[in-house]
Formats: sequence, C-alpha cells, structure tokens
Amino acid sequence: VPALATERRFAQRLRECLEEEKLLDGRFQLQQLPGGRVALPVLEEKLSQLCLPPEMPCERVRIQDPVPSRAARRRTPAQRLRDELRRLLGGTWSEELERDVPYAWQRHGDLVLLSEDSFRAAPWERLGSALWETVASALGARRVARRGRVMPDGMRTPSVTLLLGRDGWVEHVDNGIRYTFDVTKCMFSPGNITEKLRVASLPCSGEVLVDLYAGIGYFTLPFLVHAGAAFVHACEWNSHAVEALHRTLVLNGVRDRCHIHAGDSRQLELRDVADRVNLGLIPSSEEGWPVACRVLKKDTGGVLHIHHNVETPPAPALPQSPALPAERGSPEAASSGGEAQHPTEEGGKEVLGARLRPEWQRWAEATATRIQGLLAELHGRPWRTSVLHIEAVKSYAPHVHHLVLDLECRPVLP
Repeated sequence: VPALATERRFAQRLRECLEEEKLLDGRFQLQQLPGGRVALPVLEEKLSQLCLPPEMPCERVRIQDPVPSRAARRRTPAQRLRDELRRLLGGTWSEELERDVPYAWQRHGDLVLLSEDSFRAAPWERLGSALWETVASALGARRVARRGRVMPDGMRTPSVTLLLGRDGWVEHVDNGIRYTFDVTKCMFSPGNITEKLRVASLPCSGEVLVDLYAGIGYFTLPFLVHAGAAFVHACEWNSHAVEALHRTLVLNGVRDRCHIHAGDSRQLELRDVADRVNLGLIPSSEEGWPVACRVLKKDTGGVLHIHHNVETPPAPALPQSPALPAERGSPEAASSGGEAQHPTEEGGKEVLGARLRPEWQRWAEATATRIQGLLAELHGRPWRTSVLHIEAVKSYAPHVHHLVLDLECRPVLP
C-alpha cells in the first residue's frame, strides 16, 4: 500500500491535507514507523494529483502489511466488493456499473456463484481476468462462477460459466452433511433447508426408504445420516448427479447403506420393499405416484412424502371495524384480525401460521383419495390413506407454494 511518511509532529497536518484533497485511503490505519515517523496511506490511483505545501516534510514509502481501519473491518462483503471495483475502474464508475454488482451470492467452499445478471455491462468484459481476481479477493474466494438460466432438459441442468478456476467441483456442508458436486453440471437448492432439517428428524430407524428423485442426495443423505434409515434406494437419471451422489455417500461414510438406481424412476423394477417413499419433485411428482405405490410394502404399507406446488389465491381483505385511537396498535387489535392467521413472507420463505389454508387441505385430501385408488387397483384389495402432516416449504412464485404432504398408507386387513 503506498503511503506518505512524515515526522509524528507533522502527521496531523499532513492528514488534514490528504483528507481535504480526498487522497487518504480509508481502508487502512495510520501506521507507526521506526524513528518516530508516521505513515499515512494514500490512494495509489490519485498520487499524480498530490500537491502538498513545500514546507511539508514527507516521503513516499510502501507499507507491506497495512493494518485495516476500524471502518474497513466493519464493511460488509458487498461493500468491500464495491470498494475494490471502484479502485479497479478508477474514474469510469457509473450508476449502470453499480447496478451490475451483486449484493448476494452463493458460496460453496472456496467458490462463489454469482447471479446471472451480474457484471453484464460492456466495461466489465474489457477487464478480463483482472475483474474475476478482484471479485475473488474481495469475497475471500479462489474461484468464481456465474449462474445462467436452468436448461429446459427435464433434469434442471444449470447453465453455469466458470470465470476463475480450473474446475467446478465444490464441497458444501449442510446440517452436518458434506455434499460434493460440480456447480457447472448440478444445482444445489438452499431454499429446501427447512424440509431437509425436518426429514432429518423423522423416526426412520430400521426403515427401508425409496427416494424417487434423489439428485445429488438432498434428502437421501438426511434420511441416512440423521434419521437412521437402514437402507435407501436412490433413483436418479442425471448422470452428473449420479456421480455427485456416489461421491457424497462415500464422503459421509454411508455408501454401503444405499443403492443408486441410475435411470428413469418410472421404469424402476423394485416392488414391495419400502417403509417410506420420498417424492421430492416440483412442480408435481404425480408421474411417480404409481411407482411409489408399487414399492410400498404390500402387507404393511408405509408413508409417502409427496412434494407439489399448490396455487393459493390471495386471501380477501377482511372488513375493518372502527377502532378508537387508543386501541390502534394494541396487542388485542393485532391478534384479533385475520391477517395474523395467514402465512407471511420473510426473506422469500413461507412462514406457516396457525391455520392451514383451505386450498392446501383440499389438495391433500384429493391426493389421498387418488393414492388410495391407485393402491386398491394395484393390490386388488382396499387400502386406507391418512393425512399426517402438510408442510409449507417456501413460496415458489407469487401465490404458489411448495408443499409436502406426509401421507400414511395402510392395507385394510380382512
């Protein structure tokens, strides 16, 4: 870091001059030097503008290990990124470039994954590798990638460009489970964390489970590592996800308790093996319902975890009754209205209120009836289905909610 060194008795006056001309580098503290001198950090790109009074005794030095200022230590990663980019671009910074710099990103180990609308303006392209090295340095990473649109190939293959680094394989720790995958070939969905935590707490000790849409192991691993499942049949048709799942099973020491069925789960030949079936596909897992019914144990049945996106019309506004000024904002007034009974949005995630939405209940009951019919047709005898739980995972789009239905399915004994 470039700096100007002067005697301690002149340091305050020199600092005032640098601040007046906006040449002081606020990222670093003033630093004590041997011989009673003080070094003041200056902005390298503005050294040519330096014009100090001739009686000001100072000399240029370079500080090898500058001490960050208190303000710099308080900066968020997003602020740090913007500061570094402004220095890189010098006087060409603009509002258009400001809009191109992200405030959030995904981090997977030493790799940061930027959103698809990051750094699209023409000036960024001219910076070449210097841009991505600056981004990595500011965010404490070694590799940088940028996400594109998910490809419409039925496998949700990501369109990701590696901008800095040699390969896209990363390791991500989630609820004590180590996942590994190639970000340029597979997706990791952080939005499902609440459901992964929930299934990890389910009582699955000694059970055999079939995961019809395993991916890289979002739910396969929580069932094995935390929920105590005895064995999991994991079905996946994306070859890149299959490779990632295999590596992840090895990483977590559970490879011997899982069999990967590579290919289309609709062609799965398993029958009469499962105590529990996970159908973690949205917007609908309906194509997997017949397979789920076939793999359930025919004599004892089990539980299906059915994922689905359910459209929920906005709730009509409730009529407001007049209130006295002293009552407005009181705890009683806040708790008496209908709004508090409905889920609310916090950070893009759905927070489930005390009352279940009627659309969700109707969907669950209709699904239970359909599954009951499929089971009776398959086995030639009556079954009963019971709604155990409806979980709201998140808002997938305006008025569309990702739900999970826990459905108990049991044969009716003669």
